[in-house]
Amino acid sequence: MGPTWFTALSKEFDKPYFLKLKKFISTERQSHTIYPSIDNIYSWSRLTPLENVKVVILGQDPYHDVGQAHGLSFSVLPPTKVPGSLKNIYKQIKTDYPSFVPPSTGDLTPLAEAGVLWLNTSLTVRAHSATSHSNKGWEEFTKQALKCVERRERGVVFMAWGLPAQKTINRIGVNETRHLVLRSAHPSPLSAYRGFLGNSHFRLANEWLTEKYGPDGVIDWEILSSSDRDS
Repeated sequence: MGPTWFTALSKEFDKPYFLKLKKFISTERQSHTIYPSIDNIYSWSRLTPLENVKVVILGQDPYHDVGQAHGLSFSVLPPTKVPGSLKNIYKQIKTDYPSFVPPSTGDLTPLAEAGVLWLNTSLTVRAHSATSHSNKGWEEFTKQALKCVERRERGVVFMAWGLPAQKTINRIGVNETRHLVLRSAHPSPLSAYRGFLGNSHFRLANEWLTEKYGPDGVIDWEILSSSDRDS
């Protein structure tokens, strides 16, 4: 775990729910493959230190097939093909920023390093078994991580796509006078056309960040452009 997050969340590690969660994960590993790999469970915390967070994008469950999950919500490493939800995220970035060239890979690491916290509410999953590690304690842990962001003096943008993400935001009690919460349908192919596509969240986030912190406070969403990645 990244040092800033380790310090901020240190009180959680000895709580009964977390000790129970650790035991559960250990038992699961004895008889099942778990994603992401053990060294990637907390990659979000290393790539996006707490003090660097500008935007929070909530996911739910890690991808559960081979070569997908690596610790960032919605993100996959090459050569895994871009999942449907991420394709729709790319579509919306291009709508907001027409010069954006959607990349052929799904690696969101550059945006994580730029200040986008790609956080799933559950941090592990059994291979080929969606939501298999839900309600085992991760939700409490990631709620505390979100509260660490919420308590910061510096306001951030929370993007809550789909009802589960919106309920999570409601549970932590985000102060919407200090932070911006953007809500819409989920980018999944099943729901993207019910309000995700056309939500302008990437542009709205930068408009708010510019107003608060000036041009240097924004996210360069186009850092993912294939022309930039290939150069």
